[in-house]
Amino acid sequence: MVFIDESGDPGFKVAKGSSAAFVLAMVAFADKQVAIDAQAAIKAAATAHRVFPEFKFSKTRPEIRDLFFKTVTPYEFCVRAVVVEKERIHSGYLRSSKEAFYSFFVKSMLKFDNGLLKDAKVVIDGSGERMFKQELSAYLRRHTEKGAIRSVRFSDSQSDELVQLADMCTGAIARPYRDNRKDNDRWRCMIAAKIEDIWEFK
Repeated sequence: MVFIDESGDPGFKVAKGSSAAFVLAMVAFADKQVAIDAQAAIKAAATAHRVFPEFKFSKTRPEIRDLFFKTVTPYEFCVRAVVVEKERIHSGYLRSSKEAFYSFFVKSMLKFDNGLLKDAKVVIDGSGERMFKQELSAYLRRHTEKGAIRSVRFSDSQSDELVQLADMCTGAIARPYRDNRKDNDRWRCMIAAKIEDIWEFK
């Protein structure tokens, strides 16, 4: 079971507010029951600490981030990510199409998975129009190894604790690329044992 989310945006108008870096990460569980148990633990933590409507890295206080990562680290999962500093992108097509940019890097992360994905159920944070979701799903099946992906679906993070996990891990990985404060890698360090690979696109 694989859950994908992003931090930043695929736009290139950095002077007008677009992020300078785009980070995409996937959280993968080899065991479905472990995923179910982790989901239950996240839901229980949200209820106990009155986190509403969801755990979201960019909107969560430092102490709640600490709580979240302490809650999930006992569970067996791995994290892989790609970091794109947009100034390195020279393709006119990728710079002009947000959908193409997003699709290309989701595909790249899934394709170069070092053999991780086998008959995987992929869940992506549910944003974008229906047509784009259908096209992305078909695109991923065409451009990944045969047998790597069983299904692709989109889910609203507010109702899916494991998409929230992907958001929190993505935020932790992205923070050092956007923030010069001395503790900018604080949460990335908390999940360091879970991180299998961070590909910095060049």
